[in-house]
Amino acid sequence: MIIGDFYLTIKLNKYKQMRYIILLILFSVTHFSFAQEERKYIREGNKHYEKEKFDEATESYKKALEKNATSEKADFNLGDALYKQQKFAESAQQFQQLAEKTADPKLKANAYHNLGNSLLQAQKFQESIDAYKKALRLNPTDDETRYNLAYAQKKMKEQQEQEQKDKDKDKEDENKDQEKDNQNQDKKEDENKENQENQENKENKDQKENEQKEQQPKPSQLSKEDAQRMLDALNNKEKEVQAKLKKEKENSEKIKIEKDW
Repeated sequence: MIIGDFYLTIKLNKYKQMRYIILLILFSVTHFSFAQEERKYIREGNKHYEKEKFDEATESYKKALEKNATSEKADFNLGDALYKQQKFAESAQQFQQLAEKTADPKLKANAYHNLGNSLLQAQKFQESIDAYKKALRLNPTDDETRYNLAYAQKKMKEQQEQEQKDKDKDKEDENKDQEKDNQNQDKKEDENKENQENQENKENKDQKENEQKEQQPKPSQLSKEDAQRMLDALNNKEKEVQAKLKKEKENSEKIKIEKDW
């Protein structure tokens, strides 16, 4: 019974060992197959990259990452292909992720360098400066990174100076607009004052004319005595005229009678 039990235990352990070995072999074969496909897609992507077919290279590197998500070569080359397509935001994200996850100091330094390039192209000068500095901490002898850092610092200074110029110009334009508004306001006030003075002068003139008209006597305003005197004067004048005409008539007739025919 004991022998039998011992025999059964041994057989079971050997079965487990065989199962583990088979799984290990299957895993190795599968891993080898995926690794082969990964390298194939990377080589394919590199050929496209050399021919400047960056879209096709991008697709190949992505296929390599589908076979092996931890492939640092595929990650790095994908970032380069995106950069060549001027997809700077995507390439920056790719290099940022690679720089954070890789344990290889050289690869990390190169990833930060390319991250700085992507940010520089996107005119994110301060962020690119930070990336170049991280690359130099990992590789202090990299003259290319040092040059790019100096260039990024120069571009940031130019940007700040231009922003200050734009700010000063905006302020100057604002002052000019304010001055123009003040001039227009003064002109408007002068026009209003002139219009008011003209209106007052017109009103004064109208008032004087009305006063003068009121001071002149109207026929309906003559007193009864004045009207009678005017009527008597007209009658007297008429009598004088009639008397004068009568006298002339008499003189004319008198001369006619005495004439010797």
